[in-house]
Amino acid sequence: MPAWTSLDLQRRDGGVALLTMNRPAVFNAFDESLIAELDAAFEQLGGDGSVRVIVLAGAGKHFSAGADLQWMQRAAAASLDDNVADARCFSAMLARIAACPKPTIARVQGAALGGGVGLVTACDMAVASEAASFAVSEARMGILPAVIGPHLVNAVGLREARRLALTAARIGADEALRIGLVQRVVPAEGLDTAVDALVADLLACGPQAQAEIKQLYAQLAPGAITGEVRELTAQTIARVRTTPEAREGFAAFLGKRKPDWTAPE
Repeated sequence: MPAWTSLDLQRRDGGVALLTMNRPAVFNAFDESLIAELDAAFEQLGGDGSVRVIVLAGAGKHFSAGADLQWMQRAAAASLDDNVADARCFSAMLARIAACPKPTIARVQGAALGGGVGLVTACDMAVASEAASFAVSEARMGILPAVIGPHLVNAVGLREARRLALTAARIGADEALRIGLVQRVVPAEGLDTAVDALVADLLACGPQAQAEIKQLYAQLAPGAITGEVRELTAQTIARVRTTPEAREGFAAFLGKRKPDWTAPE
């Protein structure tokens, strides 16, 4: 087990990794240390064959308040070169989450602010408590949501991302659901049950197929379906159809049994 100081890892049945940011005293705000630990954790879990699904959570009342203010104060006093290096680390961590070959779920309670929204959008999907709230709050401090911007645009589209960034307005869980920032909203007492149901859906699917989906869809964008895109998709499905996982999936379907990647009953 790595010597993490700001993260807790619980391994659950079926290959589920629950990764919890554990800085509740500062509402799981992140600094250089937590950024580095998140990057290392997703690298490790993404390459771990025993892990099927990763759930990212925050300890205490809130998911994440975004950047730690003391970290931001240090950044304001640092050189341009140091700030670039710092921002690159944050960008690389979000990219690591987004590119993780395992399905990722953000479990959101309380507030997700600034870079905390970035963590939500870097995950594949998010489940939120009815009491959750979200704000892309950087402009209120005279800065901008630059590093999280591409992930935010991917999650909610350009116009909604621009609105959230320009106004820094706090929105509730229902509005977050409407614009696609989260995929499900439930009462606080049902948050874990909802996450577990989503995990069960993910575990029923082929792990290699899911990794292929993530790799392929990262190369797709709204717009014209070009010849290059059509060829990419044709080559991908042709290759994947011949894999052992695909053969097992077809055999299980035809044999009216569960495939071998599902947990025994």
